Amino acid sequence: MNKLAAISAVITGASMGYCALSIWAAARFASQARRSSAQIVDLPPVSILKPLKGTDPEMYESFRSHCLQDYPEYEILFGISHANDPAAALVEKLQHEFPGREIRLLLCEKNLGANGKVSSLVQLAAAAKYGFILVNDSDIRVAPDYLRTVVAELQAPDTGLVTCLYRGVPANTIASRLESLGVSTDFVPGVLVARQIEGGLHFGLGSTLALRRKHLEAIGGFEAIVDYLADDYELGKRIADLGLEVELSNTTVDTVLPEYSFSGLFSHQLRWARTIRASRPGGYAGLLVTYTMPWAILFLFLAHGATWAWVLFAGAALLRLAMALVTGVSVLQDSNVVRSLWLLPIRDILAVSVWIGGLLGKKIVWRGEEFYLDRGKLKRVK
Repeated sequence: MNKLAAISAVITGASMGYCALSIWAAARFASQARRSSAQIVDLPPVSILKPLKGTDPEMYESFRSHCLQDYPEYEILFGISHANDPAAALVEKLQHEFPGREIRLLLCEKNLGANGKVSSLVQLAAAAKYGFILVNDSDIRVAPDYLRTVVAELQAPDTGLVTCLYRGVPANTIASRLESLGVSTDFVPGVLVARQIEGGLHFGLGSTLALRRKHLEAIGGFEAIVDYLADDYELGKRIADLGLEVELSNTTVDTVLPEYSFSGLFSHQLRWARTIRASRPGGYAGLLVTYTMPWAILFLFLAHGATWAWVLFAGAALLRLAMALVTGVSVLQDSNVVRSLWLLPIRDILAVSVWIGGLLGKKIVWRGEEFYLDRGKLKRVK
């Protein structure tokens, strides 16, 4: 066996080990989630902050889910940076449908940094009334017990931030289904493995960021992260640096995906890859080991289809499949995973090309503007 084949065999074996670790981490989280039930001793009023720019698929239904919460007192603050933003009409419709809910639409005109979303969050937080704050993205849809669950978890001793795993709800395109599959079988396993090997989470996810105002102020407020692209990562990291726990909630939320074209999917994935590379360069390098099927295919090719290469390939395929099912079905209860399993090899090969693209450049396109990344911070392309 030549040296290249030997190297690919070793990396394939390491990647199979990663799959096994992912299965264990997912099973452990699912078991802990079943056993734990946060004791609700208090339900403090909460301010939900939602910065907006443009519209997302099924956005109004996502908004509605936040108005149907089984929770005694909360406000929802929506922020737009321009008065003519089309999202404003949806907020006004929501106000008419739910006159009993405290729903406010704020014009956040100040440009406080390169990250427009965080710039809006600074202004929304200043207008928020309550000491418990929850931020999530505009495309997030939640269950009626979402707020009750997250706030109960936030009140556990030494907890500084609660964040949520999420499922992708795909549109009717192959590219959208590939994105959804990647969330459930690639991104979420990575989060669960990081949680285990790092002794807890040290970052947040944009699907939910729930924290107390006093802890937000202790890290310098949203102002401290207004130039960072990975604002959710930075917020969680800074809360963890205070010596507080970042907890992964027992509730899972949905993110409604657009009808991606393949070029749109690649552009979105490339931005995500370069964000990870800027935030966690060591973790980005480690992603190479997670590409089980591409490594197994490469080894099969370099070993010229030898019998034991087929055995290794079959073992890799079975472990990758088990990893996808345990995470997607057992942890996320994502019904789309089984229907899209035939796309898994395509998704894994696409991930390699995205990783290479993320390594080769710093430029991203975000919210219609061009930036480059400088140590995680956004710099506008002039």
